[in-house]
Amino acid sequence: MKILIAGRRWAAIIAGITVAGAAAGTAAALQTDTASAGSMPVVVIDAGHGGIDAGVYGVNTAVKESDINLVIAKKLRGRFVNAGFECVMTRTTNGGLYGNTSKGFKMRDMQQRRRTIEESGADMVISIHQNTCPLPSRRGSHVFYEEGSSSSRELANDIQYRLNALNGGDNAALTGDYYILKCSNAPSVIVECGFLSNAEDEALLCDEQYISDLSYAIFSGCISYLS
Repeated sequence: MKILIAGRRWAAIIAGITVAGAAAGTAAALQTDTASAGSMPVVVIDAGHGGIDAGVYGVNTAVKESDINLVIAKKLRGRFVNAGFECVMTRTTNGGLYGNTSKGFKMRDMQQRRRTIEESGADMVISIHQNTCPLPSRRGSHVFYEEGSSSSRELANDIQYRLNALNGGDNAALTGDYYILKCSNAPSVIVECGFLSNAEDEALLCDEQYISDLSYAIFSGCISYLS
C-alpha cells in the first residue's frame, strides 16, 4: 500500500497545507488533476449513485441523493486539488456508470467504480452518500469503514471527529460491509453526510454554505489522518 511506503515523504508536504489555503477550494474542472505528479497522494472521490439510481430522496424537496453527492464530491475535489493532491472522481456528471439500464445495471455501475479506483493507484478512497431512516428525528453524519482495516478505521475516526465538530454531534465511526470499501487496500471510507429523511438535515444539505463547510470538514479529517 503506497500510503505506508511514502508516508514520511508526504508528511512534510502535507504539514505545509494551511487552513487558510485549503479553505479556498473550488471545483472548476472535473477531470483528473495533478499539481505535483508523484509527490502527493492520489485521492479517489466517489459520488454515490447516479442516473436512474437516484439513491434516497429529500423528505420535503424530493431532492435526489445522487445530485447532492455529486455537489459535495466536486467541492471536496476542489479542496484537494487546490492543496496539491492528485484527485480522481469516479463520477463527474449526473449520469450513472452502468452503460445501459438492462438487468444488472447496478453491479455494472459498481464494477466501473472499482476499475477507476484500481487504475488510479488510489492512496485514499472517499465515497460520498446521504442517509435515510424511518424515524424522521434521526440526523447527523456517519462515517463507515471496513472491519479489520486499521488504516480505514483511523481515517474514518479523523473524519468523524471533524464532522461532529461541525454538527455538534457525538457520533462514532462505524463498520460496514460495503462493496466500495473493498475496492482497494488503501484507506477507504463511506461518508454518510446526513439524513435526507430529516427535515433539518435536508435543509442543510441544500445550502451552499453548509456544503462548503461540510466539504472542508471531510478534507480536514483526511489531512489530519495523513499528517
